[in-house]
Amino acid sequence: MNHCSTIEERVQMISQLLAQPTHGLVSQLSRAHQVSRQTLYRWLTTGRQALEDALGKQEEPSKPTPSVSALVLSLLIETHASYRGIQITLRSQHGITISLGKIASIVKEAGQRAQDWMKQQQVETARALALDEQYSSQRGKAYLNVIDVHSGQVWATVPPVEVDGESWTVLLWYLGEQGLNRLSTVSDGGRAIQEAISQVQGQETHQRDVWHLLHVAAQVQGRLDRAVKTEHDRLCVIQRQAEREATGKRTRGRPPKATLPEQQVLLAQMEYVAEGVRYLCQHLHTVLEVVVLHAGRVLGSEQRQGEIEAILDLLDEVAPLAIAGLQRQIQMLSKQLRLALSQTLLFARRLDAMQEHVSHLLGTEAVALLAWAWMRRAVLGPTSNDLLQGLPLAWRAEASPLLAAWDQAVRASSAVENWHSIVRPHLAVHRTLSAGLLALLAVWHNHRIAPRGLHAGLSPLQRTGSTSSEQDWLAALGYSLRAA
Repeated sequence: MNHCSTIEERVQMISQLLAQPTHGLVSQLSRAHQVSRQTLYRWLTTGRQALEDALGKQEEPSKPTPSVSALVLSLLIETHASYRGIQITLRSQHGITISLGKIASIVKEAGQRAQDWMKQQQVETARALALDEQYSSQRGKAYLNVIDVHSGQVWATVPPVEVDGESWTVLLWYLGEQGLNRLSTVSDGGRAIQEAISQVQGQETHQRDVWHLLHVAAQVQGRLDRAVKTEHDRLCVIQRQAEREATGKRTRGRPPKATLPEQQVLLAQMEYVAEGVRYLCQHLHTVLEVVVLHAGRVLGSEQRQGEIEAILDLLDEVAPLAIAGLQRQIQMLSKQLRLALSQTLLFARRLDAMQEHVSHLLGTEAVALLAWAWMRRAVLGPTSNDLLQGLPLAWRAEASPLLAAWDQAVRASSAVENWHSIVRPHLAVHRTLSAGLLALLAVWHNHRIAPRGLHAGLSPLQRTGSTSSEQDWLAALGYSLRAA
């Protein structure tokens, strides 16, 4: 409640209370000026606080605020925000009013800087590259991506183009002009990628992704298992019908197409096929591991190829035993494995020379022991360097390059699949991504420090061995993290 006293009168009362805090002064001032005691105490507190703020506290320097461009780009990339979401967040959280056109211009300029940065990427050592397409909403078009297998660094990411050999050939030529030396490539075996690889470097250094083949095998196995379950459920129905007939009750539903003995024979045959294919697929999974131990020795590429050829022959034998629809599935699996066999075992052929060299120096049993330990490195290591510390000194010089070769073996294009998972949320927000926005994502990803895992504390650039001085992606693009 406002009091009718003037400001000068209030200042005098507060001054007396602060200067002469004698007993009864508050009551005297309350009666003289017709002001309640509570109001006087409130004015006293306000006056004391004002004096402390003016004389007692030191003025703290104001904290610099992030630049608007840095805020816009951080929200865009870090939170997958839309332009309108960025506008609302800046207004509500930072008190910054900005138009959608201004946000679009900031992103466009940053995208151009990011594209320029991507063109300047260089590396001194030959790299293993993962290639793959990520299909867009435009029919027949996809984003083309080239990712470093071992570090996860993005070397190229292209907005939607036609998925054909010509598009991939142009992209690989562009990377060659940039100075990127390809040690090997790996992909899921797409026809367009295969055509481009044949023209640019030849199929001799192109690895077929083993996990895509194992995924096809798992799909076929799943169809077999579902068919077995269907026939088992049908057998249960036939058994119930037979029990009702045996007790003289009226049967329900349509009469079964097969008798109980016929259904039992069919179910047993399908279970046999399903279990046979499951065993062969599990053995295929084992043979395609980086290291395969058998009878106390490490299998080379020739022995592995013999094992896979035996698996394919057995698949051809078991296929006729399945029902018509599933026969085609098993035959399709066998065909894909045969076509991809030579490229699938490329990683194993690259390991042969090193394994034979170390076997000649240390012996076959020593290499088998190293392989046994490397396969259990998660428990014994967890890294190869930790394993080396537990080996005899005489073994370490020869064992170190062998363990490194096993660590660096390229079998899959998982790195490019990880990149797809980063791009996918932005596709969901923006529907389509321009070359500039893709480059922004790539620059952010290449500078991102891994928070956990084997690469904790390192960015893809650091894992590649880049000498870039900037560790923050915004700083690399020339943006100050603080406003001037």
